Amino acid sequence: MQKPLKLSPLPVSAWDDSIFRVREDMQDRPLNVHALMAHNPKLLNAWWNFRNYAVSGGALGRRNSELVILRVALRIRAWYEWGSHVERALEYGLTMDEIERVKQGSQALQWPPAEALLLKAVDELFAEHAITAETLDELSRHFSPAQVLDLIAIQGMYVILGGMINTWTLELDEHVREKLPATVTKTGFEEEFPR
Repeated sequence: MQKPLKLSPLPVSAWDDSIFRVREDMQDRPLNVHALMAHNPKLLNAWWNFRNYAVSGGALGRRNSELVILRVALRIRAWYEWGSHVERALEYGLTMDEIERVKQGSQALQWPPAEALLLKAVDELFAEHAITAETLDELSRHFSPAQVLDLIAIQGMYVILGGMINTWTLELDEHVREKLPATVTKTGFEEEFPR
């Protein structure tokens, strides 16, 4: 019987030379998720442009993309993504009240219609593996085709990352954890959203 495959973030000193641009972009301080993916240099290289596009918010913009990513993090129960993107969402203008409201999804009454639709679309992508015709019609009143495509692509990218993160129980990067409000903790997240 084979032992389960155990992976942990690969130290930068052990990285393949072919992923130098990732090291360079991250100033030799890659996130743990990048160091995990460094075990497959071809994958990390192929994924890197997509990652940079998604992190910039793509056509959705940073605030909207962070709403999408936070909702994905909850749906896949990925503390690493939740913690990482609480920090980013705060940087891009969301308040802690709004971030907490992401937990309620589109049902929270305080969302502007466009933002509620983003959260609803993420939930439909999980439940139906598609955005329903009705929601798509409503989205088209607020978002361009490019933005809707980005919504689907960003959701999918973070599902991929969440699968890796949850498979190897990746720890949140210390410099990210230090920036989080004291109320945002791994223990609290895992109690509220157990896997």
